[in-house]
Amino acid sequence: MKFTEIKTLNEKQKLQIIELWNNEYPKELSLPGLTEFDQYLDTLSDRNHILLSDENGTVKGWLIYFVRDNKQCFAMLVDSSLQGRGLGSKFLNLAKERNSELNGWVIDTNNEPKQNGENYLSPIGFYRKNDFEIQTDIQLKKKDINGIRVIWKSIKK
Repeated sequence: MKFTEIKTLNEKQKLQIIELWNNEYPKELSLPGLTEFDQYLDTLSDRNHILLSDENGTVKGWLIYFVRDNKQCFAMLVDSSLQGRGLGSKFLNLAKERNSELNGWVIDTNNEPKQNGENYLSPIGFYRKNDFEIQTDIQLKKKDINGIRVIWKSIKK
């Protein structure tokens, strides 16, 4: 497994990220294709991507950090077959080295169905373990799915 940082995704990488997105996120949040993914990316400024690829170059994880509403934000996906191996924490540590703050949204329930019929499991515990503050009072609803804000701030002195 290899981590690579890039500014711009090629079409093959985008298609692999869309597949990962549709496999890992709840079905309600799925992306139909490249057009919708590009529309999502176009809403984000100062985009930076970190990819996790296997030995064949297939994207197995993706972290993007970007600016939205004057806040440094991020989104992250890791293939479920690789979760629990510290790769998500490695992603976050790479992003933390490059940013003094990271804001994200997390689904706070375990009952949203994924495309494969399994339930999406909330990653709140993972973010707590990685020193994020869980802000349950700041919520976002998208397609009837509730998200809460998670935030990490550097404590450099």
